[in-house]
Amino acid sequence: MQRKAYVPGAAVLLAALLAGCTGASDDGGSPTDSKGGDTGTTAVAAQPGKYRTLPEACGAVDHDTLDALLPGIGQLPDAAQQEQAYEGEAALTYDTDRRDGCSWKVESASATDRLSIAFERVVSYDNTVSDDNKAEELYSAQETAADLPEPAATGSGASSSPGGDAGTPSGDAGSGGSDNGGGSGGSGSEPTPSGSGSPAETSAALQPRVLDDLADQAFLNDKLSAGSSTARQRTVTVVFRTSNVIVTIEYAEQPTASGGVPDSEEMQDRARKLADVLAGKLDG
Repeated sequence: MQRKAYVPGAAVLLAALLAGCTGASDDGGSPTDSKGGDTGTTAVAAQPGKYRTLPEACGAVDHDTLDALLPGIGQLPDAAQQEQAYEGEAALTYDTDRRDGCSWKVESASATDRLSIAFERVVSYDNTVSDDNKAEELYSAQETAADLPEPAATGSGASSSPGGDAGTPSGDAGSGGSDNGGGSGGSGSEPTPSGSGSPAETSAALQPRVLDDLADQAFLNDKLSAGSSTARQRTVTVVFRTSNVIVTIEYAEQPTASGGVPDSEEMQDRARKLADVLAGKLDG
């Protein structure tokens, strides 16, 4: 008896199923990922800051600079007292590579002078924010809190009145004339430094302001204490940022004589020179 031709139906079905499950493309590529998206992309971490350490604050200011800022040191009676004054008082800190500071206070026959400096190295703990950007954020908050006045107008639009608001440092409203100079400050009585413009222009140049020629960002504040029967204290503050380090300088003077007013231009000049020195210490 002749045997009939036979193709197993189960085998045909199995072959069809296997062909459909491969999911491979005609060009031999791999099966499509059902989750989608680029799973092989890795987020790039933000860059660390330039600085990893800080200068030692009490050793960052040399004796010549301290002599200029604190003239009373030269009036101290003996060398041991002078050396102690030069050393300053270190700020309390638990990590000198993150924060460090120092302060000095010296009395003289004419005034009491105070100086403090502080270094802060900023570290961002957010992988998407660089140390520099975090430092910029913190610096900007300090500048905003200082509430600096708008820059004074220049040229024909500038006020010609010596006692105008443009010449009044921050915190010195209502003092009855500009106190930026060393005099008692009546209208028109303030001397004009050699080579400068009118008293009003000089006062405007000494206003609290942003400093464009110091580090990455910087500002200067100048405050005179409220009037009283005693001498008035002036405090000049300079804050600057270079990369991921923020430096703060506070320089204050209170004359011994009642009614005395510290000279704004002189104090600002001293504080600015110190800021240049400290910026150099960071890069040195």
